[in-house]
Amino acid sequence: MFAGSLERTGYAECLTLIQLAVEIMKKVIIRIVVAIVAILLLVSFVPASAYYKANKTNGEIKSSGQNRKYLLYVPKTYNPDKPTPLIISMHGFAGWPVHQMDVSRWNALADEFGFIVVYPAGRGLPMYWRTGGSPGDQIGLMKDVTFISDLIDMLQAEYNIDPARIYANGFSNGGGMSFVLSCKLADRIAAIGIVSGTYLFPWDECNPSRPVPVIVFHGTADPFIPYDGGLPKELNIYSPAIPAWVDELSRRNGCNDHPLELHAIQEVLGLQYTNCTANAEVVLYTVVDGGHSWPGVNAMIEQIAGHTTMAIDATDVMWEFFQTHPQTEN
Repeated sequence: MFAGSLERTGYAECLTLIQLAVEIMKKVIIRIVVAIVAILLLVSFVPASAYYKANKTNGEIKSSGQNRKYLLYVPKTYNPDKPTPLIISMHGFAGWPVHQMDVSRWNALADEFGFIVVYPAGRGLPMYWRTGGSPGDQIGLMKDVTFISDLIDMLQAEYNIDPARIYANGFSNGGGMSFVLSCKLADRIAAIGIVSGTYLFPWDECNPSRPVPVIVFHGTADPFIPYDGGLPKELNIYSPAIPAWVDELSRRNGCNDHPLELHAIQEVLGLQYTNCTANAEVVLYTVVDGGHSWPGVNAMIEQIAGHTTMAIDATDVMWEFFQTHPQTEN
């Protein structure tokens, strides 16, 4: 009887292990599917010739013992005798520097206004930025933060960078990294811009040395980062509702509780949080029925990413916001 009980116990333990293994495999498969979808999202609309430029960078720096790459654009209009703004623009999950350059089109504005743009590369295959708050993410996250800080140091040594006008922005996962920088490098980053961003970094880990101005763009029909919050439970990831997240950010920046409604531009609605501490305004542009895309750049496959609005150009609007929000003393 005791032996039979032992056999049943062993069978139950074995069954539990099998069930656990199945659950782990399900999560792995889901992660693979999500990665494939993200890659398709980023690559499907790019010509084959552009894909071969995926790893094209023109700079490398050693940071945290690793070789990190970046793509730097210095326009002909750059004047070394004049303190110059620096734009740091970060790609999304499974993206790459050239892709971010093509989607954001910062270089055109750099030519016009004479600022410098750098497109840093994430790590891994596919490349991405560590932006979560889990213990396993912390080391990688801080390596990414250190990389951006080291990159700023290097560019300041080589060019006449205005320390009061260093701005970060990004798409999707790169937007999430911009938020991390506003928490960890607030003494260096004057303001940030986020397009279709992920917000996985926890508030209790965000203790900036100064409030950072933020401008956000997000579509109500984003199929990857839901406007109303949530993500597949199997991924153990939760994305907050965008309006609630922006409202909390404005509260932390000491803004007025009642935002101003900006004039609607076709399907684009705007909210501006004002009277903030140290002019750290927060602006949210909501694209009604908008998808996971960069407003003003009709590049994404609509069947995958959803609708891209052409009513505004996120890069133009972001630059206008940056110009009015240099870093100031508290």
